[in-house]
Amino acid sequence: MTIPLRNTIYEKIKDVNSLTDVELYKSLTKDGLNLPEDKFNKLLLDLEILGLIKVVWFTKDERRIEMIVIEKEEDPIETQNKETMEKDYEASFPGLDK
Repeated sequence: MTIPLRNTIYEKIKDVNSLTDVELYKSLTKDGLNLPEDKFNKLLLDLEILGLIKVVWFTKDERRIEMIVIEKEEDPIETQNKETMEKDYEASFPGLDK
């Protein structure tokens, strides 16, 4: 089973976190993946639509490709509920004082 090109490109971007499309294309060519420019652009667009990367024009002929890092927000109510449940659990053991 072969790995889809989209995954290969995503892994290369993930390794360096941020690079230009020229650097990425050279890296892929170096690894033996010769892609037509339209297929390369389509794969970048697919990754951007999936919300995995962000592509921004860097210069007239060059684009910057960056990983999108999704930080999980902590819900304050959920955190409070978790702490309360832990305290209740600890209080359920009689005779154990801290």
